[in-house]
Amino acid sequence: MTAYSTLVRSTHVLTNAAWFGGSLASAVALDEVSREDDEARGGLAMAEAARRRWGPAQGLAIGLHLLSGVAVVVDNRRRVVAHRPTAVAVVLKTALTGAALAVSAEAYRSDAELSDALERAESDAASRQAARTLGQRMAWLRWATPVTTAGLLVLDAYLGEQQRGVPGLLDNPSRPGERA
Repeated sequence: MTAYSTLVRSTHVLTNAAWFGGSLASAVALDEVSREDDEARGGLAMAEAARRRWGPAQGLAIGLHLLSGVAVVVDNRRRVVAHRPTAVAVVLKTALTGAALAVSAEAYRSDAELSDALERAESDAASRQAARTLGQRMAWLRWATPVTTAGLLVLDAYLGEQQRGVPGLLDNPSRPGERA
């Protein structure tokens, strides 16, 4: 493995980890805290401020993840073409990346709409209804990104295991070719 391959793979996994971790932290903690403190409107403001600060880092991580993903496929093009399980995993990973992008973008868009609707909800019945509808959509969207990006991490582990060579030190020596 070359230094280039290590750099590209590391970038790919680390940026996915940032994408996954940021969305998971938002779903588990930030969204819950902002709802608990919503009566004082402090929770919503805090959640919006945190998203504004994290947004550029998340966007950079997603962009680098996509670029490094292309670089990984180019670096492993012979394996992707010649090894059917790898090709299938790459196609699945590409589709899952597309799904993660789509749900991330929709969550971002819906969150902005929800913020606007909540600001107008005090004086407008239609905005209150829109806020309820958007809140229901956000209930599943806030978990869709961490679920899809976790799937990408699992596929990365699967693809890494496919590259293992001879059995390692901890593998069962009595059964050649099998891993413990």
